[in-house]
Amino acid sequence: MAYFPLFVDLEGCRGLIIGGGKTALGKAKRLLDYGPRLTVIAPEVLPELENLPGVAVIPRAFQTDDLNGDDTFVIAATNDRQINHEISVLCKKGRIPVNVVDTPEDCTFLFPCLVRRGPLSIGISTGGASPTGAIYVKNQINGLLPDTMGEILSWLDSQRGPMKQKVGSEETRKVIFQRLFERCLSLNRPLTAEETQSLMEAAEGGRQR
Repeated sequence: MAYFPLFVDLEGCRGLIIGGGKTALGKAKRLLDYGPRLTVIAPEVLPELENLPGVAVIPRAFQTDDLNGDDTFVIAATNDRQINHEISVLCKKGRIPVNVVDTPEDCTFLFPCLVRRGPLSIGISTGGASPTGAIYVKNQINGLLPDTMGEILSWLDSQRGPMKQKVGSEETRKVIFQRLFERCLSLNRPLTAEETQSLMEAAEGGRQR
């Protein structure tokens, strides 16, 4: 089964992770880059997980009333499949998105392999069919993207406002941004003001002819 990739703003949202081991740690690390407020519930929690900034820890076993309307999502990452399944049932009943580690059929959302370059996020999923395959694709993509991709994209974003003021035609702006992007990739960095102006003039001149 294929899952639709839905990108969600998690800034400030409450996420609940049930489990305190290595798997929970890995999930928390990847999530924190996107700004949620995480709560971890487990009788035993790895010190590295407990000390992560932005993570609150409740050192006890999961209780049914830990699930409430404030939860944006839940991750069941205990070492007990039955408990994980019970959490899934409760979440589905309460319409709370839930991810259950290593049990795709208990999930309402999957945790993708992630490639991150600043504002660029690429999620890779095989629908639970092959985590190894997802990691392979992730490594291939990582090899194709320059380390400066995030910096380039952030710079392009900063040009949108000024470009809209300078260039009235949306079609022309698209052409200019395409050329800006290609030039940035060829240089492996954002452009200088002089380079940007020169490219804009060339693009506009070409459109006029």
